[in-house]
Amino acid sequence: MAAPRRDTRGIVDPAGLLTRVRFRRHEPAEPLRRYVERYWFIDWDLPEPYVSHVVPHPSVHLTFQQDEGAPYAELTGIPGGLYTRKLTGRGRVCGVKFRPGGFRPYAPEHPVSHWTGRALAARDVFPRATPAAAHSVVSPAGDEARVAALDAFLLPLAPAAPDPQADLATALVDRVHEDRTARRVDDFAATAGLSVRALQRLFSAYVGVSPKWVILRYRIHEALERAGTPGEVDWAALAADLGYADQAHLVRDFTATVGVPPTAYAQAAAA
Repeated sequence: MAAPRRDTRGIVDPAGLLTRVRFRRHEPAEPLRRYVERYWFIDWDLPEPYVSHVVPHPSVHLTFQQDEGAPYAELTGIPGGLYTRKLTGRGRVCGVKFRPGGFRPYAPEHPVSHWTGRALAARDVFPRATPAAAHSVVSPAGDEARVAALDAFLLPLAPAAPDPQADLATALVDRVHEDRTARRVDDFAATAGLSVRALQRLFSAYVGVSPKWVILRYRIHEALERAGTPGEVDWAALAADLGYADQAHLVRDFTATVGVPPTAYAQAAAA
């Protein structure tokens, strides 16, 4: 089993969160990797409540959780704004992060945009997500057993055949993530060999948010990470690097998404 890796991109105040929880991530079984990016686990035992905030990725999440009551499973579409979770007492979450485009083959009756902004009982989508199934995932003390339980839950649900449109959506979102020159939807559509409307339809059906949303969100993830690193940040240069017309546009998007200007966030992170 591969050693757990830390991934904090998108987490607001990762240092504050990681001093309060144990956070790990693991790979799923090989047949699932076409659809599932990773499993992520957090465990906490807190003397006082803590509110965590995450700038969401363009991914649907399936979580198995236990806090103050019985174990349960929840499906979370892509939130419109910050994802906020209040952690109290003792608890744990075992999460499945689907790849952008990877969830639709598991629930083909609806476009992924149907789930955007929604959090609902996972049993409404996956009848197998019973309290007993949730207990089997969250009850083991060790990560290896939890990974095995998640694999056992998902493998019988794996699509019988690949969906080329899902693969295309995943590849295009990966391209936005890796390629900083992907800054305008019309240019990106042209490089993908699609009309703007066709690209928008594909993202609505398989990703759940628009191409513009994805481009802007990855910009904010990069800015958030840079703002949280030690040292001075040249915000004008970063704005240009991320494809903004000027620093003011970066500040406006960052503030609207995170809730504070980037300089204030950087000062708080350095404190």
